Amino acid sequence: MRGLPAVTFRRGPAFAKNGRDRYGLHADTQQRYASCLAESTDPAIPATARAARAYLDVAFFHPYDDGNARLAGLVLHAVLLRAGIELDEVHPILTTIRRADDPDGAAALARLVHGIATASHRRRLRFVPERG
Repeated sequence: MRGLPAVTFRRGPAFAKNGRDRYGLHADTQQRYASCLAESTDPAIPATARAARAYLDVAFFHPYDDGNARLAGLVLHAVLLRAGIELDEVHPILTTIRRADDPDGAAALARLVHGIATASHRRRLRFVPERG
């Protein structure tokens, strides 16, 4: 944005949830983050799974000092929109607490994103007037 300094990857450990969650920083953290996000463009992986993974990558790498949760939501939308998928509801995705050490929770998030995407598409089809 004009007049604002560019935001850079954090330079030390990050904390969230009033200090309860700590996100460490290692020499390769920024490179691993970039590598993980690059996987969000792999067409061999379903778009909803890629979006869920990218959301969690931003949330758990916690790359910036502030705004990581908002950025995670924007990244989720960007991955889906690039694939032509638009969600009409995101509250359950954005408000459920996730843990970095919970692979079952990550899989559940991917299923949730897929379910909401499917339901959004179905609802949209009901309200699109027929062309004749």
